Amino acid sequence: MQNYTVLAIDLAKQVFQVVKTTGYGSLVYNKTVSREKLKELLHKESKALVVMEACGGSHYWCRYAQSLGHEVKALPARRVKAFRQGHKTDANDALAIATAARQPHLKPARILTTEEQGLQSIEKMRQLLVAHKTAMSNQLRGLLHEFGLVIAKSDAALKRAIPNLLEDGENGVPDCFRQSLAQMWSLFLTIETELAQLTSHQTQLTMQDAQSRSLIELEGVGPVGALGLKLAIGNGASFKNGRDAAACLGLTPVQHSSGGKQKIGSISQAGGHKRLRSLLIMGAISVLSYLEKREPKNAKENWLKALMQRRGKRIAAVALANKTIRTAWAMLSRGEDYKPSLQTL
Repeated sequence: MQNYTVLAIDLAKQVFQVVKTTGYGSLVYNKTVSREKLKELLHKESKALVVMEACGGSHYWCRYAQSLGHEVKALPARRVKAFRQGHKTDANDALAIATAARQPHLKPARILTTEEQGLQSIEKMRQLLVAHKTAMSNQLRGLLHEFGLVIAKSDAALKRAIPNLLEDGENGVPDCFRQSLAQMWSLFLTIETELAQLTSHQTQLTMQDAQSRSLIELEGVGPVGALGLKLAIGNGASFKNGRDAAACLGLTPVQHSSGGKQKIGSISQAGGHKRLRSLLIMGAISVLSYLEKREPKNAKENWLKALMQRRGKRIAAVALANKTIRTAWAMLSRGEDYKPSLQTL
């Protein structure tokens, strides 16, 4: 792609900055266009490398450019930042994207299909409801604590306590607050119901997909984790091998070498997949906790138990999460079902 014409786009909602450079890197123009003008420009341009930062709207514009025959790249914003010269302006940002586009070592983000975008949107909606529910639960406990009423940290305890508190007129809760408390409790129950319905819908969609069903067979992976793995890895074509996939998801150790000496640190946590990493590590910890109580049944469990005894549960959990990503890459790229003995590269 080094000799391709590059169209670098600094994305926004209505006004876009577009830089065009020749195959040799010479600047043709750096101009501002409207949303409709950008579509016209992409139609008129002959085949080019269309590049933008991986941010809001980037998947749509990448799919749109692909439909017109262009090659596309969505680059991580924090990587592009290093190439910006001068003040932060739209024009300088677009030039930075154009420069970053020609760097062979910068790995682009995977472009989601419309179906994958829909599944990802459902998961983000679910996470939002979880956050609202948790915030409201904490708020209810905090407010009632000011009246000397302490509720244990569980949904079951909250459900037992609040109805009784609303009925008890002698518990020190003033009447002026009681009505608002009832409204807030009603909203909490509504959010809980909506969350349960959305989670059920998401699980049904996950179980309808053969690849996702296969990924659930992996140790410590549930429906949400299977969906996250599928969205992150796709058909595996974006990664050289399983290790590359694990590195891009931030589950390989950071390496620092100088003067012929190499030091291995903690995991990089790179790639913007914090939620997926957390799910995989928590699932791995659950698997290890269960494995502690029984004898291993296969070679993989023998490896896990020995690693846990030698390095501790936390490091073993990260190692299992890393291996889960490698195995998931092998399954998705080769169309295979899961076997505990499956070799990953």
